[in-house]
Amino acid sequence: MDVLSDQKIVVQYHNSWLDNNSTQLYIQMEYCPQSLRKVLSAKALAFGRQSCEPIKPLEYFIWCEIFKELLECVQYLHKSRPQIIHRDLNPDNILVIENTTCDNNNHRFIKLCDFGLATLHDPELHYRTKDKHTGDVGTVRYQAPEIANKNYGHKSDMYSLAIVGGELFDLDLYSRKLATYPNDHVLNGPVVCLHRMLQSMMSTPIWDDRPECREVLAKHNEWSIDKNVIANHKEFISVLNTLKSNVNSVFYEIMFRKTL
Repeated sequence: MDVLSDQKIVVQYHNSWLDNNSTQLYIQMEYCPQSLRKVLSAKALAFGRQSCEPIKPLEYFIWCEIFKELLECVQYLHKSRPQIIHRDLNPDNILVIENTTCDNNNHRFIKLCDFGLATLHDPELHYRTKDKHTGDVGTVRYQAPEIANKNYGHKSDMYSLAIVGGELFDLDLYSRKLATYPNDHVLNGPVVCLHRMLQSMMSTPIWDDRPECREVLAKHNEWSIDKNVIANHKEFISVLNTLKSNVNSVFYEIMFRKTL
C-alpha cells in the first residue's frame, strides 16, 4: 500500500529474497536501533526515578515529544483513504530511529512497524453490514475491549495509544489519584489534562466517544510543556549533561534536538 511508504512515519521496506532452498523468506527493513519498549526500560536509570515517584518537568517534556510523534504517526494511518487500523500498537511495534537518521527525518524519532495485523477500514462495510473485522487480534494488554466482538473501528487504536501513554508517563489510568504538585508548578495543569485525555481515549463501551488523534494533538499545548520553558529551566544543563553520559543516548538526543 502506498500509504505505508511514507518514510517519516513507517519503517521502510528495502528488499526480500528466498534462501537457496526456497524455504525461508528474508525481508530487509530499515534499521532502527531500538523499540520504545527498550527506551521505557531505560528510563528509571536515566532519570533516577521509580515509576511510583512524581515525574519531573524535563523528563515529562521528553515523553510529551515522543507521544506527540506517535499520535502524528497514527493520525496519518487514520486519515488515509482507505483508512488503516494498525490493531497492534504497543511499545514493541513503535521504533526509535538513531540520531543520524533523525537529521534526515525532520528531527523525528518515532516510526511504526509490524503491520501484519493492520487492516483497511470502511465504515459502510464494517459498521452497517454483517461483514465485521476479525476479533481477538493484537497484544492483549493494549487491545481495546470491543475487538472481541468484531464490531470496531479505527478508534480501537486510540485505546492502545492510551495504554502506551500511561506507560510513558507512569499514570494509573484506572484511578483518579494523581501526583500532587504545588499550584504554581509547571506540571500542575498539564498532568491533570493529560490524565483526563488518556482516560477519554479508553472510553468504553461507547468507543466512538474516544477522541481522534487530531483532537488530542489540538490540545497539545494544554498537556505538554513549551520547549522554551524547558530550555530555561534551572536544571536544564545539568540534566542534559547527565543524559549525554547515559548508555541510552535517545533521551539526550530528544532533549537536545527538540529544544533547539
